[in-house]
Amino acid sequence: MKYILFRFKGMLLLLLCTWISISLSYGQIHTALFTSSDKEIEGAFEWAKGMAMSYKGEENDHVGPWYEAALPSRFAFCMRDASHQCIGAEILGWSEQNLNIFSLFAKNISVSKDWCSYWEINKWNKPAPEDYRNDKEFWYNLPANFDLLYATWRLYQWTGNKSYIEEPNFIYFQEKTVDDYIDKWVLSADSLFFRPSHVNVPIPYNEKDYFHSCRGLPSYTEGIPGMKMGADLVAALYRGLITYSDILKTKGQTGKADIYARKAEQYRNSLETEWWSNENSQYYSYYCDDGKFRNDEPGTYLLWFDALKDIKRKNHTVEQIITSKSNVENMSYWPYLLYTNGNWIEARNFILRLSDSTTARREYPEVSFGVLEGVVKGAMGIDPDAEEYSISTLSRINGGNSATILDLPILQTFVDLSHRSDHQSEMTNKGKKSFIWKAKFSGIYSSITVDKSSAPVNKEFDSQGKPITFVMVPMGPGKHATVEAFK
Repeated sequence: MKYILFRFKGMLLLLLCTWISISLSYGQIHTALFTSSDKEIEGAFEWAKGMAMSYKGEENDHVGPWYEAALPSRFAFCMRDASHQCIGAEILGWSEQNLNIFSLFAKNISVSKDWCSYWEINKWNKPAPEDYRNDKEFWYNLPANFDLLYATWRLYQWTGNKSYIEEPNFIYFQEKTVDDYIDKWVLSADSLFFRPSHVNVPIPYNEKDYFHSCRGLPSYTEGIPGMKMGADLVAALYRGLITYSDILKTKGQTGKADIYARKAEQYRNSLETEWWSNENSQYYSYYCDDGKFRNDEPGTYLLWFDALKDIKRKNHTVEQIITSKSNVENMSYWPYLLYTNGNWIEARNFILRLSDSTTARREYPEVSFGVLEGVVKGAMGIDPDAEEYSISTLSRINGGNSATILDLPILQTFVDLSHRSDHQSEMTNKGKKSFIWKAKFSGIYSSITVDKSSAPVNKEFDSQGKPITFVMVPMGPGKHATVEAFK
């Protein structure tokens, strides 16, 4: 019955939002609008926007600005879900909600919880009782700290808001996560296969009490008996340390940044040398107490944490995902991941599958937020860089279709972007902040024009090793530009 109400609520919001642009930046309300000649993708986006907006918290909730990122019946946000949903929330204009949610997670890290935060926080500004009894008895998945650290970096890159890397609570969370948390949970690179399965357990210990046995699960995958280490945790450790290295670089601390980059590389090397199965041509999923590996899960988080550099192995992992059966939580990552890893057709298929009314549990919050990110970052190829203050774009719209997104809040401004074809794009800067538009096109082109004038041609390669042609276009406030590439 609750799911039926969610669907009805989402349909009402869909009708309200189709032609209304709203934003929450500095007192205004802004929500991106998307249209395309591919009407199925346009419809999926509109469904996702309406559904996602139904999860916005109320103004008078004790926790402050927030959105649901957990089982809806809990009225809460979870570390893993929020870390995944945050860019979808930015697309909706919910910067205020994101900053509040991630600040709460960061400031609730504590030594009494062995440098964990609260796994879920509810709208009453309390740790969700479904996951927390006290600081010694609670549910916690260990990849969460590193996922959250990565999410705050992506939020900084999307918004340009330096609070995510400079505010004291975030700095404290970063420092404790990359050192004390790793030490306390025996997660150093040379301990992955030798650490106890249960660390920092309450005394007396009760195996049948989830708040004991699940206090520090070494994976996002749950219910695997005797798991000592998950490949997703190894990938999370890599990404968390690389992220911290990137943060240090922005502050000019290059020597310290190099130390953490080298530590990160140890985890990535472990994935390549110890977690890869030549026999099955895939990465193992878990390492268990019996000294054996298991490989019964798709490698979603290996791609999410961008831990794979071997293109052939990465492609095997993509194929594993495409042919796997999984729950909607896992599938909600796939549109963005498949677009950015070269499989545009399957990415589109999963967007349509996730938004289809026959898909079980499509009302789970991650699904709609994942579709939003899949369309905007995946199909439209929008990727900001707060350090360069640039916005990259690359059309991945299938079948020669066109697509337009209007009033997208990004880098403290708002942009309109249209991909007229795979070799022609237009952008308008509707805000007051200048940026550089890195207009990218898949393939090799001999010349590029900006507003019909010849411009310097640049080339690079994507994560699949395929060529990209691009041009850099300064975009001051109010500027409109049209870029076209020619063979």
